Amino acid sequence: MIIIIFGVSGSGKTTIGQQLSSYLEIPFYDADDFHPENNIQKMSKGIPLDDNDRAPWLSNLAQHLMQCEFNGGAILACSALKASYRTQLSKQLKEVQWIFLRGSFDQLETRLEQRKNHFMKKEMLQSQFDSLEVPTYGLHVDISTPPYLIIQEIIDYIIKAR
Repeated sequence: MIIIIFGVSGSGKTTIGQQLSSYLEIPFYDADDFHPENNIQKMSKGIPLDDNDRAPWLSNLAQHLMQCEFNGGAILACSALKASYRTQLSKQLKEVQWIFLRGSFDQLETRLEQRKNHFMKKEMLQSQFDSLEVPTYGLHVDISTPPYLIIQEIIDYIIKAR
């Protein structure tokens, strides 16, 4: 099974993904680690990525997820803001659980202000909200909930989905 935790920057994807990975004992990957250097440089300058920038990144991630599924599963933290991105990531997979971490602009802006040494600057938050296509599927989790409760909610959701 592949679990994709997604939402805008600052929603807690990495924190939740790492904790869930530890609990479920399956590998965790952060989609940010798969960006080519030119994407990272662009975002570091406060320039949002466009669909052309994301295309090779999404293709690489989709291939990686197929291998992970073959090897027993994984958890991926990924913005996956648009429905087309989510489709590209999952179209070759047999079992995907989508976990959407949702929060208000103010919550996320505060979190991004507290981040140190990350290429995603708070000035790009509005562009992420503008691009976000909220899904009608998957589990939607409020980020104001403590992480341990979010993990329990995800585990309960996965158990019911099986």
